[in-house]
Amino acid sequence: MEIGIFSFGETRVDPDTGRQLEAGQRLRRLVDEAELADQVGLDVFGIGEHHRPDYAVSAPAVVLAAAAARTERIRLTPTVSVLSSDDPVRVFQDYATLDRISRGRAEIMVGRGSFTESFPLFGQDLADYEEIFAEKLDLLLKLREPGRDAEGDAPSAAGRSGTDRRPPEEPGRDVDERIRWKGHHRPSIQDRGVYPRPEQEPIPLWIAVGGTPRSVVRAGTLGLPMALAIIGGAPARFKPLVELYREAADRAGHDASALPVSINAHGFLADERETAARLALPPFLATMNRIGRERGWPPMGPGQLEAEAGLHGALVLGSPQEVIDKILYQHELFGQDRYLIQLTVGPLPRRDVMRAIELLGTEVAPVVRRETAASV
Repeated sequence: MEIGIFSFGETRVDPDTGRQLEAGQRLRRLVDEAELADQVGLDVFGIGEHHRPDYAVSAPAVVLAAAAARTERIRLTPTVSVLSSDDPVRVFQDYATLDRISRGRAEIMVGRGSFTESFPLFGQDLADYEEIFAEKLDLLLKLREPGRDAEGDAPSAAGRSGTDRRPPEEPGRDVDERIRWKGHHRPSIQDRGVYPRPEQEPIPLWIAVGGTPRSVVRAGTLGLPMALAIIGGAPARFKPLVELYREAADRAGHDASALPVSINAHGFLADERETAARLALPPFLATMNRIGRERGWPPMGPGQLEAEAGLHGALVLGSPQEVIDKILYQHELFGQDRYLIQLTVGPLPRRDVMRAIELLGTEVAPVVRRETAASV
C-alpha cells in the first residue's frame, strides 16, 4: 500500500478581519514538508485547491512544481483540482508540465470540490454544477488520451467529442495528439494539439469523491482510480460505496481488481497518543466548527472527536501503532491501495508537523506495507 500526506495549506486567520495571515510562510513550509516526506520514504504528497482566506493554495500545480525541485521519488498530486471552475486544457498543461519537471512523478486528481467560492470567481453558474463537471471531465479525458478510441464525434453524456486524424501541422508530431471537441460550457476545440505532452502517457488521473453514489459510479464506469474522502462517521458505512465503484467498473468492462482505491482522511500522530490529541484536537475542532457555522452544521465537541479517534472512527489520531492499527482495520474493509492523511486540518506547530511526517514515513509506512503485502 502507498502511504502519503496531503494539505490544504491552512493558515491562521485574523478573527477580527477574517483575513489570511502568513500565506508566504505557509507555502514555503509546504515545500519543506514535501521534501521531508520524500526523505523518510512516503509515497505521495498532495495539495488541495481552495480560494478562501483561510487556505494559502489556490494554484496547487505551482506549489507542487516547487516541491518537485526539492524531491526525488515521491509522487505529486493535487487533492483536488477543482475541474468544474477551471479549464481542462490548462489543468492538463499544468500537470503535464509538472510531470516533465518531476521526471514522471505527477498525477491529476479532479473533483467538484467541497467549497463553492471558485464558481463565481471564474464566472461559473452553480446551477450547472453537475453538467459542467461531466463535460469538463470528458474533455480532460480526451486531452489525456487523444487517440484512446476511434469513435469520431460519437455523443457522450458530456457533449460530443473525438479525435481528428489528419496529418498534423507540426513536423514529427503524432497525429493522435490533435483533438476536435465540442461541448456547451467551454469553447470548442477544432484540430488542435495541446502541449507539452506528459512524460507518463497517459498521466495518472484520479477521481476524488465524497459520499455521493453517482460520483462513485462515474469513476467506476470510466475505469479511473477513485480517491474516497472519509472525514467523519464510521468508515464501515463507506464500504458499500467502494463495492458500488467496483461493480460499476465490472459492468463497464473494466478489471475492477486493477483499479486503485485511495482513502483520504484527517489525522495526526505523535510519539504518544496524549501528545497527538493535545496538539491536533483544538485546531481541528476550531477549523471544523468555523466551516460548520458557514454551512449550518451543529457544532462538534471534544467528546465527538474522541469517538472519531477510536479504531472504528474516521479520525486517524494517536501513536504510530494506533495509526497502523486504524489503517490496517480500514484495509480489511476496503482493500485500498493508497492511504493519504491530512495532518494539518488546522494550523499546527511546524516542529510537531515535521515529527508527524517522520513517524509516518519511518514507523507507520513500513509496517503497513509489509502487513498488506502479506495479506494479498
